[in-house]
Parts: sequence; C-alpha cells; structure tokens
Amino acid sequence: MKKIKIIVGKHNFEVNLFDTNTAKLIYESCPIESYVNTWGEEIYFNTNILLEKETNAKQIINKGEIAFWVEGSSIAIGFGTTPISIGDEIRLATKVNIFGHTKYKVSLLTDVKDGDKIFVNKY
Repeated sequence: MKKIKIIVGKHNFEVNLFDTNTAKLIYESCPIESYVNTWGEEIYFNTNILLEKETNAKQIINKGEIAFWVEGSSIAIGFGTTPISIGDEIRLATKVNIFGHTKYKVSLLTDVKDGDKIFVNKY
C-alpha cells in the first residue's frame, strides 16, 4: 500500500492511499508544496492537479478520509462542520474523490490557519 505524508505546522501525519486514479496521480505528483485555505472545520490546498470526479465521489465525508476537490484542484481534509453542514456532518462544498485515509486525529487541525505552508511527500 502506498502512503503519503502531510506536514503542516506542528502536524505531521501519514495517509494510506487507496487504489484509485486520484491516489496514483497525487502520489506521482509528490512532492507538493502549497498554502492552506480554511472553510469552517476543513482545510484545503491547491495542487495544480487536474482530475475528473470518480463514480463514487461523495459530499459528506468521515473523519480521517482524505479527499480531492476536483473543481478546486485541491486536497481537502474535513475534520468537523463546514458552513453548509447539517448537524455534526462533515459536508464539503461539492462531491469529492476520497483517495486515502489517516488514523491521525484530524480534529487537532483546528490550529491550522489560512496561509500556512503545507507539504505532501511520498512516504
């Protein structure tokens, strides 16, 4: 199983990649360096990777799922509610490709701010 490592601020965690086209392209594009944007309890960052939505894309994700937002060419990590969530769900802006999973406690990402530098490397 291929893995990537995401580093932002004091956070450093690995992501187990699924066997999907999205995961393969992200892995092949490493290293990635970008700047964080936040939207509620979600961080996302541009990768300049162009992909299409996969057939199993979804809008409501689970903690620990790592997503790719096709329209924004961005990796998205939801860890709580967003401005469009209903109740406690993690609802992203559109359907996203889920390409990996982390066991890291993503709820700790609350201290990550807009403009923070973020790195993604092969692991």
